[in-house]
Amino acid sequence: FRGYCSRRLRRLRKTLNFKMGNRHKFTGKKVTEEILSDNRYLLLILMDAERAWSYAMQLKQEANTEPRKRFHLLSRLRKAVKHAEELERLCESNRVDAKTKLEAQAYMAYLTGMLRFEHQEWKAAMEAFNKCKTIYEKLANAFTEEQAVLYNQRVEEISPNIRYCAYNIGDQSAMNELMQMRLRSGGTEGLLAEKLEALITQTRAKQAATMSEVEWRGRTVPVKIDKVRIFLLGLADNEAAIAQAENEETKERLFESLLSECRDAIQAVREELKPDQKQREHSLENDSGKVSNIQYLHSYLTYIKLSTAIKRNESMAKSLQKALLQQQRSDEDGKRSPRPQDLIRLYDIILQNLVELTQLPGLEEDKNFQKEIGLKTLVYKAYRCFFIAQSYVLVKKWSEALVLYERVLKYACEVQSGAGAHRNSLKELPDVQDLITQVNAEKYSLQAAAILDANDPHETESPSQVKDGKPLSERFETFCLDPSLVSKQVSLVHFPPGFQPIPCKPLFFDLALNHVAFPPLEDKVEQKAKSGLTGYIKGIFGFKS
Repeated sequence: FRGYCSRRLRRLRKTLNFKMGNRHKFTGKKVTEEILSDNRYLLLILMDAERAWSYAMQLKQEANTEPRKRFHLLSRLRKAVKHAEELERLCESNRVDAKTKLEAQAYMAYLTGMLRFEHQEWKAAMEAFNKCKTIYEKLANAFTEEQAVLYNQRVEEISPNIRYCAYNIGDQSAMNELMQMRLRSGGTEGLLAEKLEALITQTRAKQAATMSEVEWRGRTVPVKIDKVRIFLLGLADNEAAIAQAENEETKERLFESLLSECRDAIQAVREELKPDQKQREHSLENDSGKVSNIQYLHSYLTYIKLSTAIKRNESMAKSLQKALLQQQRSDEDGKRSPRPQDLIRLYDIILQNLVELTQLPGLEEDKNFQKEIGLKTLVYKAYRCFFIAQSYVLVKKWSEALVLYERVLKYACEVQSGAGAHRNSLKELPDVQDLITQVNAEKYSLQAAAILDANDPHETESPSQVKDGKPLSERFETFCLDPSLVSKQVSLVHFPPGFQPIPCKPLFFDLALNHVAFPPLEDKVEQKAKSGLTGYIKGIFGFKS
């Protein structure tokens, strides 16, 4: 955007012939009230302000890793405010209409508020933002609905900054209002959502200074890492926001945001674990197997991550179950409908997460924890078996489905008998009693369907629908309704082709060899015998016979 502003300025100056000297010498010019014959002169100052503001926002992102750039950021914001003041002064002319005057005042108030916000002058920043918000609200009420949408959008972007300033002044309810704003933003992503996340993180960073320890399963662990403090402070708010989410899209986005923050916190703890490896091993020997505080904190954060992933997958499974029921009630054509196999995959992931929970360091000897995870595993195994049985019912495998229904009842009965003192931890899980009732009903309907299928008289299908297993190349003369011809596993020819007998290559035997009389060779043998050392000497000296 900064580059766009620079190019737009160059085009405007060229069009208006408002050049700042030549290539050899700079001659500054100012836009005065006397030359406001064209509204593009106001755009010159506006683009200057926008260029300075966009550069400041770029530096704000870079200042996260390079703190020295914050000084340059404040300098560019001051420059943007200076240009905005000049724009507001020029707009006081009689040549400018009332709407433009109000917009210039709002723009000036917004940039002033941003500068005060970065200086952490909360009261002055809130006053400037409130002035800007008031002007935009009045403009929204004065014009058409199409124009009011733009002004209301600006009001929504300013509101989080006002609430954050109020919180820093001393209004403790402002944090809750920021969380509500994030919920109202829905599943959308963009500048407003990013601003809300940044403001909420800054608010939690201030609260994190007072947090020094956390207690989990009877053990208190000190928390010294700022990123972990910020995450743990916002955990309850994030869970409450997920519970209040109105639709699945918003809930999924909040789950992903929470898991992302948790992964960042775990990574920060891992970086602390690396240099402390030897000391941690030494403490394990001295404390008789008791893990160190930093390792226990890592186990706690991993537990939060895995538990959140389980809740997210369970939420997705519930939405898929609702879609599956609606599909059974109204068989409508359209996009790809959910299947029981989709739910099986989700429950497989949940069971894998539960296995990882049992292997967390520091919890191997916690019998109550292991018992809770064991009961949860039985619950999810029961639901997984139920949907596997449902998938078998769809392909009319009655015996396999019946066996799986019995397995579901077995798991459900084990959960009910073993719950006992762990009923509070099972409240958030799906109710196994409802599952038992549903399985009993499904068993009766399955038995009835199996009997009807066994006694079905239309087992002998019409010849036009019988598949004899032959490929298409061997039944060109016979009409047959074969649905596999339009699938990915179509049978056209036998491949690889089978072996066929062929005549082998003839063998030739030379039988006449035994009856052939060879000519005598005695004369040649005697002649060879005469040639000895004498012939050799003659050959050396060149004598030839």
